Amino acid sequence: MYKDVWRKMLSKEIKYKHSKSSLDKHPSLRPKMRAMLLDWLMEVCESYTLHRQTFYLAQDFFDRYMLSQSDVQKDQLQLIGITALFISCKIEEIYPPKITELAFVSDGACLEEEILQMELIMLKALNWDLCPETVLSWMKLYIQIATLYDVTNLLVPQFSQETYIQITQVLDLCILDINSLDFKYGVLAAAAFCHFMSADVVQKVSGLKWEAIETCVNWMAPFVETMMCYESAQLREFGQVPSEDRHNIQTHVDYLCMLVNAQEKQSKSLEPLFPPTPPSSAEKPS
Repeated sequence: MYKDVWRKMLSKEIKYKHSKSSLDKHPSLRPKMRAMLLDWLMEVCESYTLHRQTFYLAQDFFDRYMLSQSDVQKDQLQLIGITALFISCKIEEIYPPKITELAFVSDGACLEEEILQMELIMLKALNWDLCPETVLSWMKLYIQIATLYDVTNLLVPQFSQETYIQITQVLDLCILDINSLDFKYGVLAAAAFCHFMSADVVQKVSGLKWEAIETCVNWMAPFVETMMCYESAQLREFGQVPSEDRHNIQTHVDYLCMLVNAQEKQSKSLEPLFPPTPPSSAEKPS
């Protein structure tokens, strides 16, 4: 049974393809526009007390839809984003927000009729493939396996929730960067774990060898470093949400500012430590 579930999750990694090259098909769009849209969707999720998985489904739907299209204009991004959230709410939420509420939160940019029309377009483009294993799905699985094998102190409920939201905030920040789509979701989740647990534990719960996640771990390092410079993630209280479920509600912080700082750190880490030594006069070509 366990092996069957694992195989099914791995098969979805192959079936549900995502790639940062999706924006290459849209000359008028820039990575920053995607980041701003996803950041806004997180804010909407927090406003309506939606679950983290709802956001990550919407993110996956958006990125896969964009990969299937070409020459999308920037004035369509908000409509595509809110429609992706509209679909994910139907799948994940027991009491999803009404379409009137989602139209309202767009501040008049998206009409109800437009959202309904875009819903049909997106569903057709996605071929009704609406059950991906998101990066959050993989992270929650790794936690369950860690608990099963008792290889970490995540068994302590209070520490578990605090650690959970710290890791999810790192993933929230990383997913805003278009380069995160270079990696499979399972690898992204494992890489985030590596910054909070030992590599041995991560390899046990993910089944991934160090070589498979090393590049992602190094890519993610500036994002984790940036997160550590800000106030630690705190559990929040939400009305009507049981305390044992509050860590599952999507939250929003100043991710765009963090993203700029993380990308600056990343670009500096790629710069050579010293300028190249100029050739001596004897070595210069005549």
